[in-house]
Amino acid sequence: MGKPPKKRSLADKVRKTKTSTQIKNNPFEVKINRKKFDVLGQKSKHDVGLPGVSRSKAINKRKNTLLKEFRLKNKANKFVDRRFGEYDTKMAPEDKILKRFTMERQRSQTKKDLYNLNEEEELTHYGQSLAEMEKMTDMVDSDSDSEEKGLLSAELTAAHFGGGGLLRMKTGEDGDYEEKPRSRQEIIEELILKSKQEKRERQTQKEESQELTEKLDQEWRSVQSLLAHKTPKSERKDEPDKPKMDDYDVMVRELGFEMKARPSEKLKTPEEVAREERERLQKLEADRLRRMLGEESTSKKPSHMSADDLNDGFILDTDDRKTLSYQDGQWNVDGGEEEEGEKNEEDEDDGGEEENEEGDGGDDDDDADDDEDAEDEDDHSDLDSEQGSGAEDEEGDEDKEEEAAPAKAALSEEERRAVQQAAKEELPYTFKAPESFSDLKELLLGHSVEQQRLIVERIQKCNHPSLAVGNKAKLEKLFGFLLEYVGKLATQSPPELSTINTLIPQVYSLCQLFPASACKVMQTLLSDGGHSMEEAVEVKGRAAFPGLDMLIYLKIAALLFPTSDFRHPVTTPAFLYISQALTKCPVSSLESVSAGLVLCCLAVEFVSLSKRFIPELINFLLGLLHLAVPADTCKDYCVVSPFRQQGKASKLLLLCDTESSSSWSRKPIPLTSVHRVTASTDLQRDHHRLSVLDACLDLVKRCATLYRDLPSYDQIFQPIRTLLTNHLPVQSYPPALQELQREILEAIPETPSQHSPLVFDKKKPIALKMLQPKIVEVLDYGKKRGNTKEEKERERLKHKYKKEFKGALRELRKDTRFLAQAKLSDIMSRLVETTTI
Repeated sequence: MGKPPKKRSLADKVRKTKTSTQIKNNPFEVKINRKKFDVLGQKSKHDVGLPGVSRSKAINKRKNTLLKEFRLKNKANKFVDRRFGEYDTKMAPEDKILKRFTMERQRSQTKKDLYNLNEEEELTHYGQSLAEMEKMTDMVDSDSDSEEKGLLSAELTAAHFGGGGLLRMKTGEDGDYEEKPRSRQEIIEELILKSKQEKRERQTQKEESQELTEKLDQEWRSVQSLLAHKTPKSERKDEPDKPKMDDYDVMVRELGFEMKARPSEKLKTPEEVAREERERLQKLEADRLRRMLGEESTSKKPSHMSADDLNDGFILDTDDRKTLSYQDGQWNVDGGEEEEGEKNEEDEDDGGEEENEEGDGGDDDDDADDDEDAEDEDDHSDLDSEQGSGAEDEEGDEDKEEEAAPAKAALSEEERRAVQQAAKEELPYTFKAPESFSDLKELLLGHSVEQQRLIVERIQKCNHPSLAVGNKAKLEKLFGFLLEYVGKLATQSPPELSTINTLIPQVYSLCQLFPASACKVMQTLLSDGGHSMEEAVEVKGRAAFPGLDMLIYLKIAALLFPTSDFRHPVTTPAFLYISQALTKCPVSSLESVSAGLVLCCLAVEFVSLSKRFIPELINFLLGLLHLAVPADTCKDYCVVSPFRQQGKASKLLLLCDTESSSSWSRKPIPLTSVHRVTASTDLQRDHHRLSVLDACLDLVKRCATLYRDLPSYDQIFQPIRTLLTNHLPVQSYPPALQELQREILEAIPETPSQHSPLVFDKKKPIALKMLQPKIVEVLDYGKKRGNTKEEKERERLKHKYKKEFKGALRELRKDTRFLAQAKLSDIMSRLVETTTI
């Protein structure tokens, strides 16, 4: 037989479990915080930390703090148990109940006895105790004089309580008599008597006051002479004049009478202004179309508005006010005749006896009424005559109107036709934006200059970019179409310069709306002109001067865009185009001279603010003056392309007759001379040459003033001074040209200053870099610490700050992870509840 199993003791079991837990916990994972010294009264934080224990502690701490805050987040109320001793574990339940009962009784007692007075004090009123007065021991005796106490008299009862049927009985000698009620007639008679009496009293009082006033006036006249009175101004000569007011007092009074500031209307945005303008034009166009169809205008005339009108839109539904008029000697109340008739009938039924009594007993009143009636007749007698004459005039006017009715109808028909014709000829108020240049041309051709301006302006207002989405693209196209139309007007013969001048403001407004698109359009025009000029130079070796359309485009570019910028996407290409034309276009006729002169004016306008030096401008002006020199060989100066020192076209500005200068007068050169000079005789040609020389000398003067601050100013203008002094026949020119030549010579110095040539500054040559390495001895190895005490403390604080910062970030991440898990658990629990339901 086998041995029975040996029973294990409880100690063996405990020992086995203890060893298993020790084996389960790896000793290398146990964290022991060793404590060096034991301090009494200090909590020990140096415990043995097992794996997972610290994590569970942190989770429990977050559940007690962070999770509670998360649950109470965005909660406005909470339940707080304020019962006494509810959470005090040291008190017994019986003590808690007794203390609560005591506090409740004290609270109710304090509220009840809050306004109680001391019982020992006795309150009195006029020396009598209020307690005794409340007992009502003093009985008030009756006021009646009768011997029977406690009974009220009939008069007192009737006066205060209205009495009764028995108390209203009057007792007489024969027996009881009851008072009869008065009839309506008796009441009316009593009222009439009272009114007559009051009227008589008022009349008597009025007479007495009038007598007293007359008596007082008489006495005042007798006393007035004794009183002091002011002397008239004519007699007050010796009196001193009043002192004049100081400037300060005058200013104070002026400020007192100055108009106070008033609130102005709200400034409207450009979108609101454009919307209102379009609505106004649409209303005008609808009115014009209505007049074209012969319909009457629906616009009402402005009604009369009272000065007391609040302008709040309040209108009475019915006007019940009565108007008074005078007709047939009597007052007539319009709108109330029927009511007056009903009232008169009632007065006749009810008040007939009243009239009789008034006639019997009211002699004085009748006399007064007769006097008043007589006065009324006297006052209104002239109205009757005027009314009669007015009626006769009205009858005559009616006859005339009946006779003139057919003529008036015919006249109105003619007027209506005239209005329709005028509406058809009138310019429309609304226009659609043109889709092509031909559409714009059809809109503008056939109209006057002012009408063309109105058409373009109304196109802009009806198609403002803020009114619709596609209006911006339409107006951008309109800018290019307008420039093309301006170029077409410039190429006509004769060119319509007045129309171009009128349309320039509209082009400017479109450029302000869309500067980027306007810049692209101008760049395209300038680049096309420059490419065409270069192609002509490559093919023919020379190019013609730009036409009037291109010259106007250059002028528009100077008006629309800034010319003083160092580099600009529009003005810089225009500036280069002008320089290219002044250099590569030969001068072979008076038309080319005029075109070159216009380009010089534009160049001066371009550099008037920036004062940029243009050598092509100075060379071209020197060449123009050389065209007026009679000698063939001039070695003192030299002209450059596009001019020649000698040749066929080198005498274009030489006068045919020197006496023509006596009949010359200063006039502006027309722009049409760019296409064709209209001079047909030699005298007219000489006058044109003198005008060109006048403009050229004026440009030279402006350039001399503009470039005065240049370092090589005298050297630049020395050839021009030599030509004006030695070669130009100024003596045969008019006095105005001689004065210009004198001013130019005064501005340019006679002897040029000797400036040293421009060279680079001399500097010491830089030595070559040595190839030997630079050796630096390093004595500090490892992590460098501060040398001084302050630096070490600073480094320690920085290290501690970094450590704490990382710890705070780590805790924030753990808090965020914990809250995310709590939110996820809430969501999962809600999903489980919904699925179970």
